[in-house]
Amino acid sequence: LLHATALNISNMVGVGPFITIPLLMATMGGPQSLLGWFTGALIVVADGLIWSELGAALPGSGGSYRFLREAYGHETWGRLMAFLFIWIYVISGPLEIASGMIGFGNYSAYLWPGLTLRGQQFVAAGVGVIAVILLSRRIQFLSKVAVMLWIGTVATMAAVLIAGLPHFNPKLAFDFPPHAFDFSRGFFLGLGGATLVTVYNYFGYYDICYIGDEVREPARVIPRSILYSIGFCAVGYVLIHLSIIGVVPWRQGINSNFIASEFMEKLFGRGAAIVITLMILWTAFGSVFALLLGYSRIPYAAAVDGYFFKSFAKLHPTKNYPHVSLLVMGVVSIVAAFFPLSAVISALITTRILVQFIGQVFAIPQQRNR
Repeated sequence: LLHATALNISNMVGVGPFITIPLLMATMGGPQSLLGWFTGALIVVADGLIWSELGAALPGSGGSYRFLREAYGHETWGRLMAFLFIWIYVISGPLEIASGMIGFGNYSAYLWPGLTLRGQQFVAAGVGVIAVILLSRRIQFLSKVAVMLWIGTVATMAAVLIAGLPHFNPKLAFDFPPHAFDFSRGFFLGLGGATLVTVYNYFGYYDICYIGDEVREPARVIPRSILYSIGFCAVGYVLIHLSIIGVVPWRQGINSNFIASEFMEKLFGRGAAIVITLMILWTAFGSVFALLLGYSRIPYAAAVDGYFFKSFAKLHPTKNYPHVSLLVMGVVSIVAAFFPLSAVISALITTRILVQFIGQVFAIPQQRNR
């Protein structure tokens, strides 16, 4: 259970909070946007229970790919759902990867104040190119890099919490604008937008389902690991959000592209802010690297099974990695990095819901009937 929960958390936590807190506050126009973390958690708990039932009933490698194929049968519908899932993943996976690239580009502007929006986009694209080059290696090398990048992610989150919580100012953090909680149309539209942003940050709570065949007692471990990881990250995200807006006024932070850097500069000066910026750049690159590594294997596995285009099943002749799948996912990610972060997040969640999440909702009664 401990290892399964840690795997989920390691895939959930990344650069997300550091690039989306201003976007989250903008949806509701104030610190009341903290509600989004709770409504988002309720939604992912509901979806997590769907993953839990399918993961317990069909433990094996592949996650959604396996669930949809098995629940809908191996004939026409099962093959169609598996194909649609992989096809959607070739779009939604790169969108998630691109969000980390965009975050890298945004924070690089703190180190290079004259960098334009177009310049940030080219920096983001460059990060994608470097990730593809690094991933064109044997898996033994990649595993060592992944561990190094994950250590940086944990250190970055810890640094923000350790620096911010002792200096927390509740008057700044809870400086609500007039009529912040009026139950108006604008309030609920804003809460919907905030929930969409937070759901993006929670993505990864289901990662244990992709290696379900390696889980001991899956019927007990998978559901608990999903719920524990959501609870842990919900608390962590709220504390990071409070740490930052308890130091940086939300009216200032709402338009920031590098709110964590401004937060550290306000506390300890520009030198400390440069250090935290470099740590966030490390974290952003780590998320791009890890996601591209994992997601490039999904179309490859489907192609090997005959459920996707055969070209994706090709391995590099000497280094033994799925070079076609990696290149396609990398190129789509680089193109997506030229779009605004809000558009990338909206498109990502929409594409995931259309086939993967809704498909799994209907897979549960299909599986029970089988």
